[in-house]
Amino acid sequence: MIRTTKDMTLPTAVVGSIPRPAWFRESLHGRPFKVALEDATYRDQYLDTVSCNLRMQEMAGLDIYSDGDARFDLDVGGRSWFLYPIERLNGVQGFKDTSHWMDLAQLRPGHILHEVQEAYQAPSVVQQLSRGPLHFTPIWKVAQRQASKPVKLGTISSACLPMMLWNEHYPSDRELTLDVAAIMNEELKELAAAGCPVIQIEEPPQHFACYASQPATEKDLEFLTDVFNREVDGVETEIWAHTCWGNPNQQSFYWDKPSYEKALPYLLQLNADVLTFECASSDGQDLPLFGKYETDKKIAIGVVTHTVTTVESPDRVADLIRRALEYIPADRLVITTDCGFGREGLSRRIAQYKMVSLVQGTNMVRRELGLPEAYVPIADPKFAFTPPPDA
Repeated sequence: MIRTTKDMTLPTAVVGSIPRPAWFRESLHGRPFKVALEDATYRDQYLDTVSCNLRMQEMAGLDIYSDGDARFDLDVGGRSWFLYPIERLNGVQGFKDTSHWMDLAQLRPGHILHEVQEAYQAPSVVQQLSRGPLHFTPIWKVAQRQASKPVKLGTISSACLPMMLWNEHYPSDRELTLDVAAIMNEELKELAAAGCPVIQIEEPPQHFACYASQPATEKDLEFLTDVFNREVDGVETEIWAHTCWGNPNQQSFYWDKPSYEKALPYLLQLNADVLTFECASSDGQDLPLFGKYETDKKIAIGVVTHTVTTVESPDRVADLIRRALEYIPADRLVITTDCGFGREGLSRRIAQYKMVSLVQGTNMVRRELGLPEAYVPIADPKFAFTPPPDA
């Protein structure tokens, strides 16, 4: 249901997370979001952080905003991405000293992701799961009431959550996963009914499953697609499905990026309006794939990466967009980041200027296509302390 981006050509957005300000020291610590807002210190720090995150995106000239995933605690390796929903499901308790995430790679001490794995303590499912205080709607409202442009809310895919759960109740992980999808579906329907213009489901894992130590079968991939579609069934708003190649502690699982080729036919079956793909880190290696399949979905390409601190130049961004346009029509192309900027690895300044470069590079291509350009306040030479001679 393409609504928000329906009449936008080359719209720009970030995937989600923005590094925390140094002064945001409070955490939810498992509390329901609205309960935490009763705490005056947490409330001030949280609301101010969301406001700052929105202002950063406005200064960069983005078209669609994120709240920066400010609800997530400052945990090792982005643990809150998993644990925010898990901690708020009924039927979960305790913690074990490891998680299924340890099975994803053969990592040994001395590798940064081994330390991330050690920090992921997973709870157990001890009874049938039911919906708890996820509070997606008030989280979105806090951001949208401060923003003049659409605010997108993202959340982890149901198919990812069993990696951080020990199943001690359900006959199989498949039944567990389907119950999680049903719970998330209820929450997302409420969020859409409240007016959220874009909901982003993060990491339907088909692409990772194709490269697992035991690669997924066709039935496995069909099941993952079914889980996603159950999760968004009846959710009446624009749906984005975000994919990338990893982001724990700003680390990718792969130095040389695999191809999306094996997973793409299944990803195209997702009931999503926009599919996002990591393209900056691979220098667009998979762009020709998008010319092989007919689809009415929009395709979002990442043009700046979360895993490198050097800010991409606008010229580099523009070149990647031009190459994408060889395979994706301009009215179906969305410009974004490879993944979120996280809460540990990048500074806020680096994240800010990656956003700016993203928009400036997009503006170069918009100019070539005769399209209106976005105003980038932070790049306006009139406000530089020493304006350049041609200002």
